[in-house]
Amino acid sequence: MKTPLERARSYFQADRFATQALGAQIDEVREGYARCSLRLEEKHRNAQGAVMGGVLFTLADFAFAVASNLDHPPTVSLCSQIAFLAPPAGDTLCAEASVVRDGRSTCFYRVTVTDERGAIAAEVTVSGFVKRYPAGEKHNAPEVSAP
Repeated sequence: MKTPLERARSYFQADRFATQALGAQIDEVREGYARCSLRLEEKHRNAQGAVMGGVLFTLADFAFAVASNLDHPPTVSLCSQIAFLAPPAGDTLCAEASVVRDGRSTCFYRVTVTDERGAIAAEVTVSGFVKRYPAGEKHNAPEVSAP
């Protein structure tokens, strides 16, 4: 039987923009939480040589998707807000998504994006919509049990 991390990686490899184009990977997952990271490359930089804001946002959005969709009905972002706090330093970024509130049809997550020094580069808040299926209808999100 696959571990929760293996199931999450298998399922989210279909998120080709985050995993292939961006290079994001899932490092840890548990109920209401995910940590994702990426190694920065030249393709992640803007014309000024700084990390493109969209890179931070996409990594945060991916961490939200992983945290909110495992062992839950499919969940999508309704509204996201990002605050860019400092330019990231080093060669890696990490996004940690944690549930703040998980309701019947909506949820709220906080995602912190840090650089390799642990300095906070961005804070993201996400309101999500939880798709509920009629009784007996199965969704295709992987199930991950809490530790």
